[in-house]
Amino acid sequence: MTLSTLSSDTALAFADRGPLSHAILSRLTGGEDSGGFDTSVLAADAVAATADIVHDDDIQLALFLLYSSAYGSLPELDADLEWDPALLTTRRILEDAFERALRETVPMPEIPEPTVDAVGRALFALAAADTGPSLSRYFARKATTQQAEEMLRQRSIYTLREADPHSWAIPRLEGRAKAALVEIQSDEYGGGRPHRVHAVLFANAMRAAGLDAAYGAYVDEVPALTLASFNMMSMFGLNRRLVGAVVGHLAAFEMTSSIPCRLYADGLRRLGFDQDVVEYFDEHIEADAVHEQIAARDLAGGLAEDRPELLADIMFGAAACLTVDGWSGAHMLDAWSAGESSLRRAATS
Repeated sequence: MTLSTLSSDTALAFADRGPLSHAILSRLTGGEDSGGFDTSVLAADAVAATADIVHDDDIQLALFLLYSSAYGSLPELDADLEWDPALLTTRRILEDAFERALRETVPMPEIPEPTVDAVGRALFALAAADTGPSLSRYFARKATTQQAEEMLRQRSIYTLREADPHSWAIPRLEGRAKAALVEIQSDEYGGGRPHRVHAVLFANAMRAAGLDAAYGAYVDEVPALTLASFNMMSMFGLNRRLVGAVVGHLAAFEMTSSIPCRLYADGLRRLGFDQDVVEYFDEHIEADAVHEQIAARDLAGGLAEDRPELLADIMFGAAACLTVDGWSGAHMLDAWSAGESSLRRAATS
């Protein structure tokens, strides 16, 4: 069942992926099947049945939809249900299982001393130790035009909402950590220039590449793992108790962005894409090289020094970012190296 079958005035056109996401779609869109579902029971059943929550299509789409209700990223979802008690209970069941799975599978680094210098050094060492196969290096040298379009589709799930998951942390921080986060996010949102907002630059890139820049246009095509990467950021950002994790995630995210963006830009130019497509990646080459120092030291290090009890979660968030993004990159690289699509179904431009 697709969302478009639920209500005559909805523009969404992606399908559910199982009974849980079916029920949540129905509830949030006011469709004909919106009554009679106990989504919390369905969530508990889905958690009990899954062998791998990170790759579970039904659970990850369900979480994506529940978070979309909070972001307002899919306006077709009923805004009155953002704080619906049954849906919040459902979200908590899924989050508890998702967080538990991440904590069980993400390799935890050694915890440094809670000082700016020690945390900064530890985060840079953690990023430097991430030496798995590089999707961006493959992209620069070998990617085809179809694979470039796949990359843009995959990235659209997060990048058309770029910076938003981490911005949930702003009211939860104080002092130098808050100032550092606002400094980073100001750049992400264009420094007061609407046309330089990074999500806008990415939307321009998609349109210039002949793709649909509407948020959610490619949800149906991306695998559960792509949704899980964004859902992890949202979970960290939306839960105040995980503020350390979202700070660590942002630090690792910024520290591993500049060089890959240069390689993506190189690959896009090699394939003949014009500057409107490449501009988003060019913007991040210099910006993220600056951001990585602020994020590692002033944000993460400053928070650890001021609130040492959050240090373990800061390191967990950083490790989770590198691990899950590594899984996602490996999925795409394995598919492309085998001459296959990284998407759930063949892409149609």
